[in-house]
Amino acid sequence: MFKKFCSFIKGYWFFTVLTPILIFVDAFIEIRLPKLMGNIVNMLYTVNAENRHELNMKLLEMLGFCFLTLLIGYIAARFSAIASMGFSANLKRSLFNKVQDLSFENVDNIKISSLITRMTSDANMIQNMFKSAIVTFVKGPYLLILALIEAVRISSKLSSVFYVVVPAVIITLVIMGFMLVPMFKKMLEKTDKFNSTIRGNVNGIRVVKTFVREEFEKEKFEKVNMGLAKANIKAQTMVLFLSPVLMFIIYGCMILTLYRGSHSIIYYPEEGLTIGELTSFVSYISQVISSLMTVLMAFVTMVMARASVKRVGEIFNTEPSVKDDNADESLSVSDGSIEFKNVSFRYNTVLKEKDKKKNKHKNKKPEIVTTGNILEDVSFKIESGETVGIIGATGSAKSTLIQLIPRLYEVNEGEVLVGGRNVKDYKFRALRSEVSIVMQKNILFSGTIKDNIRWGKPEATDEEIEAAARAAQAHDFIMEKEKGYETELGQGGNTVSGGQKQRLCIARALLKKPKILIFDDSTSAVDTATDSKIKAALRSDEYKGITKIIVAQRITSIMDADRIIVIDSGKISGKGTHDELKENNEIYKEIFISQQEGVLAQ
Repeated sequence: MFKKFCSFIKGYWFFTVLTPILIFVDAFIEIRLPKLMGNIVNMLYTVNAENRHELNMKLLEMLGFCFLTLLIGYIAARFSAIASMGFSANLKRSLFNKVQDLSFENVDNIKISSLITRMTSDANMIQNMFKSAIVTFVKGPYLLILALIEAVRISSKLSSVFYVVVPAVIITLVIMGFMLVPMFKKMLEKTDKFNSTIRGNVNGIRVVKTFVREEFEKEKFEKVNMGLAKANIKAQTMVLFLSPVLMFIIYGCMILTLYRGSHSIIYYPEEGLTIGELTSFVSYISQVISSLMTVLMAFVTMVMARASVKRVGEIFNTEPSVKDDNADESLSVSDGSIEFKNVSFRYNTVLKEKDKKKNKHKNKKPEIVTTGNILEDVSFKIESGETVGIIGATGSAKSTLIQLIPRLYEVNEGEVLVGGRNVKDYKFRALRSEVSIVMQKNILFSGTIKDNIRWGKPEATDEEIEAAARAAQAHDFIMEKEKGYETELGQGGNTVSGGQKQRLCIARALLKKPKILIFDDSTSAVDTATDSKIKAALRSDEYKGITKIIVAQRITSIMDADRIIVIDSGKISGKGTHDELKENNEIYKEIFISQQEGVLAQ
């Protein structure tokens, strides 16, 4: 993992290497200032007309050193900012790209809210750790060692105070560090939950208002918010407690040093300690303690970042459960034929650490817990260009079945063939570019209507976009808007209705003109007349030859299909035309009768 994080310095090595060098130079100059100041103090007691020029030169020398440290410090700060921001940009880019490579199963196990936290809060924490590594952990120890050496040179007797101070600070750091790690880990977990609550509430704000559940959501948010606040308070209190402890040590050292030093100057002049040297020694004490404080803060940052490194590392170490490494680069989908051969599928869930403890699992590797088969021994064949309907009760695994076609999930047993070849033989791009799915959940992105439809084909012309919108019965409502296709949709397409969202998503899929077109209950929010017009457009010569799979709850949406497949509890209950199933399949007959009764009741 260390090697992985080092790779994020790429492009910023110059600034990363030069920053510590500048920090070394700055610390070397800074260590000379107390000694120079001590000489000036000694000269003040013997100043006269003859040595006044020498005193002025010493003052100018000190001023020059101060200006030099200011200049070098500014350059080092700028370089460290460039290096750390560059590191952060590379880290976030790599993390985002990794998330894009993860399969549906991986994302199901990690959770979206946690991914967001890891790509933002955790990445920023690691950035702070990197900056501390090239600045604080260079200057702090270096200045600490040099200041200790200079202090011992001035008075080995007074330096004995460090024998107590340094171990005390180190012990404090270690104890606090062990206490802080679990606190910050818990705080990050609470942040995940907080983000999840916010995300769910904002996305479902219309539902909240419709059901007048504002008070309930406020109470739920308050509970999560206070949980995060308490976790933060507990961790931050521990961090802030270090400051007064350290200040007590600093001033305690200074008081003790001033007392012993002044006592030596007054009563034991033979020891040779001067006021200037005592002044320098006190300054070196300040540098030693300040360096310890700097290292302390860097240590705290490291402790906080340790949990973040682990969480981000989990993403990088997660192997996509669906890969195309062994696929044929040259292979393309020849036609839209589909075949399922004895396919079984079940969801895999990663066991969380708290669940491992409950179940006494000591294995540190991610443990996979499998559900029972969602699909079992499913076999059927669809010819290229055929229109097939899929129907079944809610939870019968209809959506799961169609997601196996573009290999969004991996089958556990059996084979899925597209164009006569196993889907594992294709590269993802080759397979998925020829399979369009209009999902149950209609996802639109910020931008214009035209931009959203063009997702299906980035190089599409305005004429092609309009043709797809007309086929999806979206053109008319688009043109009713003031800016037409240039209308901004807002985040998630919140400026259009559910039925309009569905039609825009259908237009996006149609524009692609794939060999296989799958509708996953994607006309549920449109009226029957519009549904009929969309189906009529799909039967036109424009889309002839495309294999169409229509997953639906309404029989009217699939009754004209060439064939209908009935799914019941993950198994195929029946196959045939509308008339055949109405006569021979009890489940289909029951659905048909219940829907007909519903229509008559209306």
